[in-house]
Amino acid sequence: QVQLVESGGGLVHAGESLRLSCAASGKIFSIDNMGWYRQAPGKEGELVANISGSGGGHYADSVKGRFTISKDNAKKTIHLQMYSLKLEDTAVYYCYYLTDHVYWGRGTQVTVSS
Repeated sequence: QVQLVESGGGLVHAGESLRLSCAASGKIFSIDNMGWYRQAPGKEGELVANISGSGGGHYADSVKGRFTISKDNAKKTIHLQMYSLKLEDTAVYYCYYLTDHVYWGRGTQVTVSS
C-alpha cells in the first residue's frame, strides 16, 4: 500500500509564493517516480511537475521558471515551491506516485486571488 499526504496549500495573493509538500509512506521504491498534478474547475487537468532522473524536474510550460520541484529521499517527501503565483494557478494540487499503478493523494487547494 502507498499513502500520499499533501500539505501546504492555501489562499494567497497574485505574485506571492507557496510551498507544497507530499509525504509518501508504504511501498515506495523510488520517489523519483513522484510528481504533481493539478485540476482546476472547468479546466483539463495538468501535469505540473515531476522529478527527473537527474534529480531535477520536468515542468509544464505554464509553470516553467516559477515552480521548482525538489525531493528529500530520506523523508520520502517531495516539494513544490511555487513563486510568482498567478490567478490561473488556482487549482487542487495532487501528488502522485507512478509504478504499474498511479497512486494519488487527496489533494490540497491552492487559491490565488487578485
